[in-house]
Amino acid sequence: MSILEDEIVNIDYEKDANKVCAMMTSYLRKVAHRRGLVVAISGGIDSSVSAALAVRAVGKKRVLLLRLPEADSSSCTGDRSTELSEHLGCETITQNITSVLNALGCYEWRDIAIKQLFPDYDDTWKNKIVIDGGLEGQYNHFNLVVQSPDGNTTTKKMEYSQYLQVVAATNYKQRVRKSIEYFHADRMNYAVIGTPNLLEYDQGFFVKNGDGSADVKPIAHLYKSQVYAMAKHLGLPDSIYNVVPTTDTYSLAQGQDEFYFALPYAQMDVALWCYKNDKSIMELADDLSVTLEVAEHVYKDIENKRKMTKYLASQPAKI
Repeated sequence: MSILEDEIVNIDYEKDANKVCAMMTSYLRKVAHRRGLVVAISGGIDSSVSAALAVRAVGKKRVLLLRLPEADSSSCTGDRSTELSEHLGCETITQNITSVLNALGCYEWRDIAIKQLFPDYDDTWKNKIVIDGGLEGQYNHFNLVVQSPDGNTTTKKMEYSQYLQVVAATNYKQRVRKSIEYFHADRMNYAVIGTPNLLEYDQGFFVKNGDGSADVKPIAHLYKSQVYAMAKHLGLPDSIYNVVPTTDTYSLAQGQDEFYFALPYAQMDVALWCYKNDKSIMELADDLSVTLEVAEHVYKDIENKRKMTKYLASQPAKI
């Protein structure tokens, strides 16, 4: 028995899509009193499925798509977001946010931290952060990977303060995008769609008041594997359905499992499903074909991320 195929992917996608669309239309009519939906699209699977569900719910004439690239955005994601926009037939606005991020000091603050490890680093280099340690039962730590103009790649372990500064600077990207989304939502009397899936929402893989902020979250109940299956069900282009998930935040290509999750998304879906359904470490190890020790470390990593990121989804403290 495969947990991924039999328990996770095997759901009624037509029924689920109908429930999501009913939720969105009810929210617009009864709660928000707004007339349409804004979706920022990246060309990734999550924003693409969210946009397709929005169109299914209210029609393409009441959905505004935003393409908000910046200096580190991949040309591939830009191509896919253009293809999605053409496929859905919605009004689309493109705004490059590089100048805004420059003015806020996004790249400057990031580079100050990077230069503490690589003094020769400048804007001709590329960078990314990769996670390490979780599968070995250690506390997660972070490595900085840089690539010089001649293609030479070097990795160094980051101090926690350096990691925090780089992440804080790059979080500007998500928060600027969200500000633009709400500008257009207010301008058109629309509501804002949020795109985190269940795996990201449960494990805190989103930016507070950035991509975690929204009025409606249509896929927050779907595992990543289910989002891919939903994309196929909704008839999205193959280039989107077959895309490998990336953060598209750093200038070097960066998989989500490199930056945040302990495992590739399909295995991480299984791990979280097992954890949420009280399956034993032995059952998880058997399904993933890993050792009991690795399975135990995966469970601990899930618990640690839930604990450390609880703040992200919390409401403001008040008396």
